Amino acid sequence: MQKATLNVSRIRQDFPILKRKIKGNKTLVYLDNAATTQKPIPVINAICNYYMNYNSNIHRAVYQLAEEATLEYEKTREKIAKFINAHSTDEIIFTRNATEAINLVSYSWARTNVEKDEKVVLTEIEHHSNIVPWQILTQEKGAKLEYVGIDDKGYLNIEEYKKYIQRDKVKLVSVSHMSNVLGTIMPVKEIIKMAHQKSIPVLIDGAQSVPHMPVDVRDIDCDFLAFSAHKMLGPTGVGVLYVKREILNEMPPFIGGGDMIREVHKYDTRYNDLPYKFEGGTPNIADVIAFGAAIDYLNKIGMDKVREHEMDVTNYAINAIHDLKGIIIYGPSDVNNRGGVVSFNIGDIHPHDLATIMNDHGIAIRSGHHCAQVLMERLDVAATSRASFYIYNTKEEVDAFINALDEARRLFRI
Repeated sequence: MQKATLNVSRIRQDFPILKRKIKGNKTLVYLDNAATTQKPIPVINAICNYYMNYNSNIHRAVYQLAEEATLEYEKTREKIAKFINAHSTDEIIFTRNATEAINLVSYSWARTNVEKDEKVVLTEIEHHSNIVPWQILTQEKGAKLEYVGIDDKGYLNIEEYKKYIQRDKVKLVSVSHMSNVLGTIMPVKEIIKMAHQKSIPVLIDGAQSVPHMPVDVRDIDCDFLAFSAHKMLGPTGVGVLYVKREILNEMPPFIGGGDMIREVHKYDTRYNDLPYKFEGGTPNIADVIAFGAAIDYLNKIGMDKVREHEMDVTNYAINAIHDLKGIIIYGPSDVNNRGGVVSFNIGDIHPHDLATIMNDHGIAIRSGHHCAQVLMERLDVAATSRASFYIYNTKEEVDAFINALDEARRLFRI
C-alpha cells in the first residue's frame, strides 16, 4: 500500500461545512460521501458568480450575458468529455442525475430495441436506479430480467455471467461499476468484452466509480455510462449520460420541447443536432457551470491520487473495525477490489439506532437498505450501516468513528 499523497489538511480548508459543529460542540465528521459529497469554495463561487454576473438563458439569445452563459455551460461539456475520454462532446448529454440518465436509455434506446421475450441482464448489487427502469421496461414489453449473482465476499459470479451471455435473446447488460453498499469494483472491461462478442451493448452505472477513480470510456469500451455531479463535489440536479455517437444517432428523443428542436411546424418537427436533441427545455445552467469547477478541482488533485487516498483511508478503517467485537463487514476484504465504502452491522444494534448514536458524536453515517434491497435480500439482512470516504476524510476522523462505534457496542453490551 502506497502512502496517500494528498494534502488533506489543505483540501479541508476549501470545504466550509467541515468546520461546522454538531450537537453543540462536536466537529462534523462527514462519512456519507456515497450519498453525496460536500462542495468546495470554487464550486460555491461558480454558482454565485453565474447568478451575480451573467444570469441568462443559453443557446438562444445573442446578447453578451447569454453568450457568456452558453460558453461556460459548453465548457463543462468539454471538460466532462475529456474527464472520461469520450471521443467528442456530442456524446455527452446533461440530465438531472444518474437516475434520469439510465431512464433516458430505458425510454429511448430500449423501447426501440427490446422486444417480447428478450432479456436485460443485471446483477444483485444494483442500486434501485438501475433496477426499476428495467422492471418497468420489461413488464411493458413482455421482456425478461435476469440477475447475475455474487458470492459471499461480494464478487460477481463471472461464470454465471458467461452463461447468461451465451444464451439467446440477451439485448442489454446494465451493471454498476462500483457497489454503493459493498464497494465491490466490478470487472467491467471483462464484462463488456464478453458482451460485445455477442453484439450486446452494455450500460455502466458509474455513479460510484467516476467520482473516485479514473474511468476511461474508450478503454473499457462501454456503450452507455451514467453518473452524477453531486457525488463528485458538484451541485445536485446535474447528471451525465455518455452514449457512443453511433448509438446516439439512432435513438429517438426522450423529452420534447424547446432547444431539442431545429424546426417545428403544425404536424412535424425536425430535431436538433447531437447532443441537444436530448436536452429539451431550459437546463440547470448554474449548476452545470459549477460542475465544471468541480471537475477542475478533481483534475488539479488527480484521480489517481483520489483513488490512492481512499484506498489508504478505507484500509485503515477496515483494519480498525475488525478489532471491534460483534462486527460484521460486508464486501471484499482487499481494498484493491473495493471503493471507499464500508458497510457493516454490529451485534443486534439496528442501523438506524446506530446512526442516531453516531450523530450524537457529530459523525454522519448512512443507515438503511441504501436503495439496494435486492442486495439486502442476498445478504439476508434488512439494513446495514455504511461509512463512505472522500478526499477530505482523515485517519483521525476514522479514529473518532471507531471510538464512537466502541461506545455504542458497550452501551448495547455487545
